[in-house]
Amino acid sequence: MIERNMIKIGVIREGKVPPDARAPLTPEQCAEAMVELPLRIVVQPSPVRCFRDEEYRAHGVPLQEDLRDCDVLLGVKEVPIDQLMPEKTYLFFSHTMKKQPHNRRLLRAIVEKKIRLIDYEALTNERGERLIAFGFYAGIVGAHNALWTWGRRTGQFSLPRLCESHDYAEVLAIYEKLRLPPLRIVLTGGGRVASGAAKNLSDIGIRKVSPEDFLNKEFPYAVFTQIHAADYVARRDGQAFDKQHFYAHGDAYASAFAPYYRRADIFINGIFYDKKSPVFFSREEMQGADFRIAVIADITCDIMPDSSVPCTIRASKIADPVYGFDPQTGLETPPFHSNAVDVMAIDNLPSELPRDASAFFGRQLLERILPELLKGSGSTVIRRGMVTEDGGLTQQFDYLHDYLTAQV
Repeated sequence: MIERNMIKIGVIREGKVPPDARAPLTPEQCAEAMVELPLRIVVQPSPVRCFRDEEYRAHGVPLQEDLRDCDVLLGVKEVPIDQLMPEKTYLFFSHTMKKQPHNRRLLRAIVEKKIRLIDYEALTNERGERLIAFGFYAGIVGAHNALWTWGRRTGQFSLPRLCESHDYAEVLAIYEKLRLPPLRIVLTGGGRVASGAAKNLSDIGIRKVSPEDFLNKEFPYAVFTQIHAADYVARRDGQAFDKQHFYAHGDAYASAFAPYYRRADIFINGIFYDKKSPVFFSREEMQGADFRIAVIADITCDIMPDSSVPCTIRASKIADPVYGFDPQTGLETPPFHSNAVDVMAIDNLPSELPRDASAFFGRQLLERILPELLKGSGSTVIRRGMVTEDGGLTQQFDYLHDYLTAQV
C-alpha cells in the first residue's frame, strides 16, 4: 500500500476499443484535488477524452505521456493488457468480479504484472453500499433512449440522441417544448440506476403515479410508475412478501409482473438480475395478445440466458442503439417494426453524456475515494476494493481463483 505524505496520480488515456470518452476527473476537479489534498495529478494526452487536453492545461494540470513515475493510475474502463504498467496501483472498472469470461486474460495479466487492482465496483462502506458509480447517469441516458426509441418506432415525436448533445442542460431546453401522447411507462428498481431514470422521465414532463393507479386508472397524459420487488414478485407459498427473505431465497418467488406488461407501452429495467429470482416474463408470455409492451430499455443489460428480460439477447452500442426481437421466433430482427419488440440495451450508457457523467463520477472520487487512498494501509475502504496485490488475489476475492486459473 502507498504510504507517503504526497502521492502522484496519473489519469490514463482510455485504450479500450471502441474508445470511451469519459474521464475519472474533470479538469476543475483535478485542480481542486491538488489544492485540497496532498497529491499531484498529471494527465496522459488523449484525442478522444470528452475534456480536451487544453482544458486540463488551462486549469494548471500538467500533461504527461509517460506515467511510469506515478504512484496511482486512474482510468474508467478496462485497460488493454499491453498497456498495463507492472507493479503499479490501478483504479478502474475491471469487470472481473462476476467472473466475466472475456476479462479472464486481463485479470491474469494484472496478477502476473504484480499490479494492485482497486476496482471501483468494490469500493463500499461498512454496510456494503457502493461509494462510487456511474449508475445514476446510466439511468438518465437509458430513460431518454427509451423515449427516443418510441419516437422512432411510432413517429409521434422526435428527440435528439444524447451522444450528439454537448451536455444534459442542452437537452433540458428541448424537453420543455416536447409534447407527448398519453404513454404508459413502467420502471423497475430503487437504486442509482432507477433514480436516474426517474429523474429523466420527470425532466421530460412525464408524471409519476402509484402502481395501483397505473394498473387501474386511465390518464390523458404520459405517466410512469416505479415498482419494486414487492410489486412484481409474490411468494409461491402464498405468504406475505418479505424483502430480506426475497434476497436470500429468490427461488421461493414467482413473477407478478403480468399486470404491468398488460398496461405499459414502455418497460425500463433498472434492476440487476439475481439468478435465484424469477424473470419478469417469459418469451411465451411475450407472444400473448395481452403483452402490450413495445419498447424495452434494459439499462442493466444482463444478457440471456442470465437475464430477467428474455429479449435481451445481446448488448447494443451507442452507434446502433436498438434492435428488434421477434417473440414468435426468438430471433433478432431490424428495429421499429410492428411484429417485434424494440430493445435498447447499450452497455456503456453514461458514455452518451461523458462530460456530465464524468463530473458526477469525479465528485464521488474526489470526496470519497482520494482521501482514503491517502490513508494507505489504514483505509478499510481501499482494502475492501483491492482485488489483487503482490502477484495474487486478496483474501476477499479469493473466490476468483478458479476463474483466474481455468484452462480455457
